[in-house]
Amino acid sequence: MPEHDDTLRPSWVPEEKDSHFACSVMRGIDTAANSITDNKEYSDVAIKKMPLRKKLSVEDYVEGVSRGDRMVLAQAITLIESNAPKDFDRAQRVLQALLPRTGKALRIGITGVPGAGKSTFIEAFGQMLCRQGCHVAVLAVDPTSSITGGSILGDKTRMQMLSREPNCFIRPSPSKGTLGGVARKSRETMLLCEASGCDVILVETVGVGQSETTVRSMVDFFMLIVLTGAGDDLQGIKKGIMELADAIVVNKADGDNLERAKVAQGEYERMTEFIRPATEGWKTHAYRCSALKKTGLLELWAVIREFEKTTKASGVFKNRRQDQVLSWVHSMIDEHLHNLFFNDPIIMGRMPDVRNAVLDGRISPSQAVTELIRAFDMDRAAMHHLNGK
Repeated sequence: MPEHDDTLRPSWVPEEKDSHFACSVMRGIDTAANSITDNKEYSDVAIKKMPLRKKLSVEDYVEGVSRGDRMVLAQAITLIESNAPKDFDRAQRVLQALLPRTGKALRIGITGVPGAGKSTFIEAFGQMLCRQGCHVAVLAVDPTSSITGGSILGDKTRMQMLSREPNCFIRPSPSKGTLGGVARKSRETMLLCEASGCDVILVETVGVGQSETTVRSMVDFFMLIVLTGAGDDLQGIKKGIMELADAIVVNKADGDNLERAKVAQGEYERMTEFIRPATEGWKTHAYRCSALKKTGLLELWAVIREFEKTTKASGVFKNRRQDQVLSWVHSMIDEHLHNLFFNDPIIMGRMPDVRNAVLDGRISPSQAVTELIRAFDMDRAAMHHLNGK
């Protein structure tokens, strides 16, 4: 540290420095060096102003995603997730251009109660797929706080080994209050990943119970991960989520828990006898694995490939994809009409009075709805929506 520069001398510097004192003060980013040592002076050098990131065009997005550029893919997903009206048209043009490249990946939904080991399973399963030459995309939906509206988005951090795989793309996304954690933007994100060349799409859901039925409407194969000691046979049968599962997987089948996992597998296997199969022509069975020890994963992958082969031969695979697209259209219509209604200036102006009248008991909720519907003009709302863009 220069002797003459008192501005860089901390108050705790001893009067007589010797070789045992090895501390210095960092100038910061406004100089050419991060630290000053050996009594060598550095002149102040202004840091160059970094240029702003180039704003990509629709053609840039399409070209980058098509060649598998993960940076462009991440930017395209950000564009899709944007709620800004100005980004909607550009996002849809990108999707439309990439649509011919979609639909070739196998879509697998993975759900289960919190603590079942979904993230650990996905990391081990994804690594196995990458070693077999597959290109994998993981859409990890993270719970959003109903109080603060924030999400941790820590799934990518938890999948440390999988995130290093060059053939894997991990995208954590907030559920934003959607019960199943899967909404329209998650579907479009999946299409972008398929367009980038991914062979397998793994969708990890929030894991909140029966509300996870939403994920069934966007994947081909639905996997339910369970734990040992989940309750008696009747408890398992009455869970609606089990009626949607193409495979029930008892995780953490290792160590002292192995024998309990075998018992749980048998119990769930008996439960499936009383539940209608989730997919026509396919019998749901219970399996066990250990994501920690990486056992049972190859067997599960063989089951999934057999499922794909069987359902494609029977036509169920194609019919399910077609039903999902139509369901997607209907849900988008519901969302669009909902936004048009509540963003209409007339409705926004009348809502406070109607709300107070309902709370005061002056009108019934049904009458309030009738009055608001009568005041709603679809043409005016649509024009306002277009002008807002």
